[in-house]
Amino acid sequence: MLILACMKKIVLSGIKPSGIPTLGNYIGALTQWVELQKKYPVALFPVVDLHAITVPQEPKTLMRQTYLLTAFLLAAGINPKKSLVFLQSQVPAHSELSWLLTTIATMGELGRMTQYKEKIQKAKSSDSIGAGLFNYPILMAADILLYQANVVPIGEDQKQHVELARNLAERFNHRFGKTFVVPEPLLRREGGRIMDLLDPTKKMSKSDNDSGCILLTDSADTIRKKIMRAVTDSGHDIKFDPDRKGLHNLLTIYKVLSGKTEAQIEKHFKSKGYGELKRELSELVITKLSPIQKKINHYTKNKKLLDRILKDGAKRAEKIAAKTLILAKRKIGLIS
Repeated sequence: MLILACMKKIVLSGIKPSGIPTLGNYIGALTQWVELQKKYPVALFPVVDLHAITVPQEPKTLMRQTYLLTAFLLAAGINPKKSLVFLQSQVPAHSELSWLLTTIATMGELGRMTQYKEKIQKAKSSDSIGAGLFNYPILMAADILLYQANVVPIGEDQKQHVELARNLAERFNHRFGKTFVVPEPLLRREGGRIMDLLDPTKKMSKSDNDSGCILLTDSADTIRKKIMRAVTDSGHDIKFDPDRKGLHNLLTIYKVLSGKTEAQIEKHFKSKGYGELKRELSELVITKLSPIQKKINHYTKNKKLLDRILKDGAKRAEKIAAKTLILAKRKIGLIS
């Protein structure tokens, strides 16, 4: 699937500045994005800050996390000379196209979005859920369609949203004539879903309590403590078994970061226990994250540099977005 996808032209994926980036973000998204930017003529990686405000945010915290996430992208290996790194909010075409798509989306398909339904179930009343949370899948569709993206690398939990983008593109094209490229999701097969260390039934998330998450800002000692507390099971042999969720999660992290095969890892730990696995994994994670953390620190101390990179990215993105937006407005009958 990856080989076929790389024959196409444009890849796009965004990341939301809500909470501190985690090891799951690095393994599940950034390591893949770094490779994809080498294979596509056009690669766009926006920080989708408009999505963050679908739930209440403290303004200063949001600004700090936006800079931090931008620094994370650059430190992890996204090259702003090759790829477009920019803020969604600095390209107004995102919001404008979102409104156009809202007029052809239906209440029913938005109401069926799994993440929205989960929020409703947790809330005491639908009156406590903002309309932005209901509508944000349309904005995500606009993010994708605006740049005529062929391929959208995502996690399993975002597959439904890309399907909505596909449906809206096809519906718009059917009603008004060929306008949008219908995007294809690209799911990462290995390490695409890193789980919480204390609750391996749920995804490691930067929006949850961080006791089961390795944050990109965690110290070496903190990383060691979190991994040593990670849930495993009552077994003894160290083998890749999806049913042994805690152990499988630790082994998946080890596999992705080490580059070793499952057979090599099982052989290496054949006569060792969980404690040794956790100690080795801790040092591996620290070794991999240490240079990234140093670069993050460099960028966050130089906000003028980050501003220049973001503004340059937004300027380049706007050139692409404007063409699509003008075409869509004309097709729908608006004078542009």
